[in-house]
Amino acid sequence: MDTAALRALGEERLDWRFKALPSDWEGRPLAEAAASGARLFDDGFVGPVVVLGAAALDHNLRAMADWCAAHGVALAPHGKTTMAPQLFARQLEHGAWGITAANASQLRVYRAFGVSRVLLANQLVDPAALHWLAAELGRDPAFEFCCWADSVRGVELMTEALAGAPRPVDVLVELGAGGGRTGVRDRETALAVAAAVRDSPVLRLRGAGGYEGALAHDTGAEALARITSYVDDLRALTIALAEGGYAAGDAPLLVTAGGSAYFDLVAEGLSSGWPGDLAVLPILRSGAYLTHDDGFYRAMSPLGAAPRVEGTPFEPALRAWAQVTSRPEPDLALLTLGKRDASFDEGLPEPQLHRPRGGGVRELAGHTVTKLNDQHAFVALPPGSPLEVGDWVGLGLSHPCTVFDKWPVVPVVGEDGETVIDLVRTYF
Repeated sequence: MDTAALRALGEERLDWRFKALPSDWEGRPLAEAAASGARLFDDGFVGPVVVLGAAALDHNLRAMADWCAAHGVALAPHGKTTMAPQLFARQLEHGAWGITAANASQLRVYRAFGVSRVLLANQLVDPAALHWLAAELGRDPAFEFCCWADSVRGVELMTEALAGAPRPVDVLVELGAGGGRTGVRDRETALAVAAAVRDSPVLRLRGAGGYEGALAHDTGAEALARITSYVDDLRALTIALAEGGYAAGDAPLLVTAGGSAYFDLVAEGLSSGWPGDLAVLPILRSGAYLTHDDGFYRAMSPLGAAPRVEGTPFEPALRAWAQVTSRPEPDLALLTLGKRDASFDEGLPEPQLHRPRGGGVRELAGHTVTKLNDQHAFVALPPGSPLEVGDWVGLGLSHPCTVFDKWPVVPVVGEDGETVIDLVRTYF
């Protein structure tokens, strides 16, 4: 990555645009504020605020790197989870092969910070985006890029927009499945797309890819069998592309899938079963492992609360802190946190910690968030609840992909959970 761009990130001056931060940080460079040793509850932060735990981040980075190395797969984590170049750098330092993007706007952020190898996990057909891509490929010979194709029409549009590009754009045939998301639905269409890529003067076929996570939403036997069947089909398609002579060059074929819920099955299916003379690089695109969570991925991840495979379980790194703003009924409290602050699409926030106004954090059991408004969380209270107006409540969050977009700057806290040791800047 571009170290100068990362340093420049730290020179950005903080102001009113960055919610929850202390007012006396206005005008200070981000890096200077991050190094000030501010305390979350004593030095001017205003609730709600979402923080990252440094120890859990470090743990998850090591755990995923070790797991991928042990299972013979590369990792190109999906950057859409955090859109945080500082965290991309950490992932690359821990051996990530590249970073995955979903669209051209994300790609432009990645390139602004010097990410040199990007998988774009979609078919790119926008002419303006393709013109920019062609110029970027010409500007930087070290830039490696690959995107999907799932239709002959898409290949035609890419070929038209990339006319005169300084070097070919690498493409993977995207395999889908009935009831899934994008991607070809049958072998015949896949080979037609591959032939169109082979015949394009500005494209180069490098392999196959897809996404299994849209095919299931639980870990029951039927769901796992469907994922396994899809991965088998993806491997078979990749072999067919090689045997049919569709892929160009002597480089290993790329084959990629693997969200954050079923990466164990993807790794198992894509790291074995290949013809002995076929060079293949299997690539996972899991992104949510970095922060894990206290909801969806806690239950679904192969290295979650009930691990399905051997390896070091992930730890939740995200926490929201909000104050009790009202106790209008004996069994109800309202917190200063809502849909504008926390994820809710894959489970509501989970009250876990209580910090009275006098200080000291203790575990909080029996309290449940029942719904969120834009700026309020409704908490059902058990008998004898200790919560009082003005107290802080620490909440676990579910599905990190819909948390980071709400926070342009996220404090990172040390072992005590309260001392800020860094600030992570996001770009959504």
